[in-house]
Amino acid sequence: MSAFDRSDNSIVGRWWWTVDRWSLAAVVLLAAFGVFMALAASPAVAERIGLDSFYFVRRQIALLVPAVALMFAISLLSPRGVRRLALAAFIIAMALLAATFFMGFEVKGARRWISLVGLTLQPSEFVKPAFAVISAWLFAASRADPSFPGNIVAIVLYGFVVSLLIMQPDFGMAVVISTVWFAQLFVAGLPMIWVGVMAIAGIGGMIGAYTFLPHVASRIDHFLDPSQGDGFQIGRSLEAFARGGLFGRGPGEGTVKLVIPDAHADFVFAVMGEEFGMIACIVVVALFAFVVLRGMSRMLIETNLFIMLAVTGLLAQFGLQAFINMGSTVSLMPTKGMTLPFISYGGSSLLAIAFGMGMTLALTRRRPGQEVL
Repeated sequence: MSAFDRSDNSIVGRWWWTVDRWSLAAVVLLAAFGVFMALAASPAVAERIGLDSFYFVRRQIALLVPAVALMFAISLLSPRGVRRLALAAFIIAMALLAATFFMGFEVKGARRWISLVGLTLQPSEFVKPAFAVISAWLFAASRADPSFPGNIVAIVLYGFVVSLLIMQPDFGMAVVISTVWFAQLFVAGLPMIWVGVMAIAGIGGMIGAYTFLPHVASRIDHFLDPSQGDGFQIGRSLEAFARGGLFGRGPGEGTVKLVIPDAHADFVFAVMGEEFGMIACIVVVALFAFVVLRGMSRMLIETNLFIMLAVTGLLAQFGLQAFINMGSTVSLMPTKGMTLPFISYGGSSLLAIAFGMGMTLALTRRRPGQEVL
């Protein structure tokens, strides 16, 4: 029985009857998986680096509470409220992104993080969802009023964002943002000649990255020919999936977390495969696919171009990030330090994903005249 009556006109009551509760339930399940995986994967990592066994578990739960609260609060907003919030977040995140070059600290050769009021933040994680919404608004405004230079402004902003990311360097994040931005531009009605130009530019960018960025070339070379370099983490990851089989070895019985440095973050999917088995991995993949496909299906009846483009961008980011993490774990693509949404340990990533999913839930809420899906 529902906690809210349909005649309830409170903000929360209206939210309950208009939000996509199926997508919300899937996200909550993913967050619950995240807590279980923090318990399974992080104690071994914490002990290896001299921390208390449950250090990462406590931090994951402590960050999950404000992340869920943030997602809920944002999902209450109207489309206009989402657009205004995205603009404010984009300005602040871009300022922090630029500040990483002066105030940030270097980790593994990249300057992507900044310390702010005792918290370590990766500003690019927040730029990603905010930029998707801002781009959607600019593309939609340009279509509604041809005299408005929305496309030009979007292109300038895109160039600025990607340039800062490459300078950090964070080529993986630049690829994700580029892929999503091109997808939005295509959905907005990009002329076919521009599709060809963008495709050539993308290929040129990949060739340039391989030629001038040694760490990118190294990862691609190692992926194409594992014998050329250190494939330790990928090798142990694949062995973990093989040991796990269909049903896994059982919680706490895995060994891959004892040897892989990022078992609680980038390679948490390998720990899941070893301890909970292929069935659990398939369930998680199905949950990610459900969130993306469910949200896209609700856009089939959407008539507002801004909402259609924004949701397309936000869900594409969500699905692409999950695909990159899981794909690199099973050696379907070169390794990339990207978290598995709601499951991997990572403060900035968790809060930014909740921020993006909150905007998605807000934009996919039913409005008068829409059919129920």
